[in-house]
Amino acid sequence: MKQPIILYHMEYLKCDIMMKVLLIDDNESITEMMSKYLIGKGHECTVANDGRNGLTRIEQEKFNVILLDLAMPEFTGVDVIEHLYKNGSIGKHKIILFTASSITDEEIQKLIKKGAHSCLKKPVKLEVLLKTIGA
Repeated sequence: MKQPIILYHMEYLKCDIMMKVLLIDDNESITEMMSKYLIGKGHECTVANDGRNGLTRIEQEKFNVILLDLAMPEFTGVDVIEHLYKNGSIGKHKIILFTASSITDEEIQKLIKKGAHSCLKKPVKLEVLLKTIGA
């Protein structure tokens, strides 16, 4: 008799490669939940709860991936992308747009052409998040 194939749910798997992740989102509930999840998966996670602070972290540190909310007050994720694009440093970063806003596919494509890696719409399945960040 053949042995059954056992599949493990992703929640129980730790990552093989630790990633340094910057999570930029003004919603503290989301950043707390996401950072706990990513840390639990073996990653290092830094949180910035506004766009300006996030941009400062990007300019001061090196991250493997940046999860960037687009709809933040005062200095948005789009402002962060524009700043990095204008100073020519956007290509140095893997930026994944992370948003619940009603952004159009056309607007997403414009940001990707400027150098964003991809876009995840909230709410996102955690398995999809891990696959997208490359963990």
